[in-house]
Amino acid sequence: MDSFELNKIAGAVLGSLLFVMGLGVIADALFAAPRPAKPGYALAAAEASPGGPAAAAPEAAAPLPVLLAKADPKKGETLVKACAACHSLDPGAAVKATGPALYGVIERNIGSTGFAYSDGMKAKGGKWDYAQMNAFLANPKGVVAGTKMSYAGEKDASKRADIIIYLRSLASNPAPLPAP
Repeated sequence: MDSFELNKIAGAVLGSLLFVMGLGVIADALFAAPRPAKPGYALAAAEASPGGPAAAAPEAAAPLPVLLAKADPKKGETLVKACAACHSLDPGAAVKATGPALYGVIERNIGSTGFAYSDGMKAKGGKWDYAQMNAFLANPKGVVAGTKMSYAGEKDASKRADIIIYLRSLASNPAPLPAP
């Protein structure tokens, strides 16, 4: 094979590559997607409360005891499915690396399980009563500064009540409901 034949083969390969590149440029021009006005994805984030943690209590259309009396544990079970990614819900289940077990959480001491809680959660103290749970589910980072929980919060008070009623049912002896 002489050099003329090699030049023809190299020219054919380079010509084919140039043709494919040209097709790519034309296809990009024909099927170009419009650029977004603001790059990135919109993510749900907790709203900053102007008064700090004390002002982070959720505004409810009805008092919490009334919402809890009307709450549906079946709806709560559906809403809590997303929580199972980070929390175990079964009795005697091991603590997950990303969140503590939620079985028996209502009326349990805050930060009492074998989970590695944040310093803010350890310092919080008290029990997970209905009011504490409601406030925390509405705005976790507003109630406990530095919490490891990445959940932005549930703004709908009736959905929070459904979640709380379902969490209440996850106990061998559920805590009594507050009087309306």
